[in-house]
Amino acid sequence: MDIVPNMLQQDAFKEMRTQEGASVAELSQQQPVLLVFLRHFGCTFCREALADIAKRRSEIEAQGTKIVFVHMSENKVAERYFQRYELDGIEHVSDPNCTYYATFGLTKGNFTQIFGLQSWIRGFQAGVINKHAAGPQLGDGFQMPGVFVIQKGQIKDSFVHKVVSDRPDYDQLVACCAL
Repeated sequence: MDIVPNMLQQDAFKEMRTQEGASVAELSQQQPVLLVFLRHFGCTFCREALADIAKRRSEIEAQGTKIVFVHMSENKVAERYFQRYELDGIEHVSDPNCTYYATFGLTKGNFTQIFGLQSWIRGFQAGVINKHAAGPQLGDGFQMPGVFVIQKGQIKDSFVHKVVSDRPDYDQLVACCAL
C-alpha cells in the first residue's frame, strides 16, 4: 500500500534528524524505517509500546528494518526511558512541539479517545497487570500516537491510533518491507 507522502511529509523526512544526526529520508534510502510516534513517556501505553518493540527488536531488525522513535521530550530524558526498556542505542527524534506529529496527521485526542472506557480497561491491563504504570506527564497528554513504515521516501504502511489504547501489530507493519 504505497502512499505518496505530501510535500510537507517529504520535507519532514529530510528535516527529521535523529540524535545521531541522520535524517529519516537518508535512513529510508538505506533500509525500511519503522517510524514510531510515541505518546508522552509517562503514558502507560507509551511504556507498553516501548516494551512491545523491545521484545520484537531483534526480529524487526533481522528483517532489515530500522526502528526510529519520535518523542516529545529532550533527548537526555528519552535516553533514560530507552535504557529502562532495553532499547539502548536506538535512534530517535525529539519533537517537543509536536510539529512532525501534526505533519503526519497525528491529531490531539478528544476525551473519548484518551479517557474512554476502552482505554480504562486496557489501561488497567497494561498499567497494573503488565506493570507499565503511568508516570509524570512528559509532553502533550492529548497527542495521539502512530506508526509509519517508510522505504525510499515512501510510506509503505501505517497505523494511526483511533484511541490511545490501540496496540499496533509491529510484525504485520514491517512485513510489507522485509528484505
